[in-house]
Amino acid sequence: MSRDRLSFEINRISSAPPEKLFALETDGANWPRWSKPVLMQSSWDRQGYPEPGGLGAIRKVGLWPLFLREETIEYEQDRRHVYRFTGPFQPVRDYTAEVTFTPTRDGGTYLHWTGSFKRSPLPGAGRWHCSSIG
Repeated sequence: MSRDRLSFEINRISSAPPEKLFALETDGANWPRWSKPVLMQSSWDRQGYPEPGGLGAIRKVGLWPLFLREETIEYEQDRRHVYRFTGPFQPVRDYTAEVTFTPTRDGGTYLHWTGSFKRSPLPGAGRWHCSSIG
């Protein structure tokens, strides 16, 4: 990865089945039910195919008046979700993330979340770097 690009990787195992975790992660309008205090508000700017969080969906997350918009660019039901920042407010440039949900033998899920972005011209934004968390 180039010096002007930062990335992260998170790996977790959950006892919940992939379809349950996938439904939570792709349901942008209901994130505050499980993500507070990190995300306080969320809604749909546009629903995708399949509705609501499929290909082309744009979820709006954050806290008024600053909302991030995340567009779904790849969607494999219960297995994989890829999204990117879009819209006028982007605290980092060229952010893209992928979340995969792999079934475990005991009915749980191996969750793998990666993302990368360009360093930001905004002071303090994008200064952290995690090659691996957890």
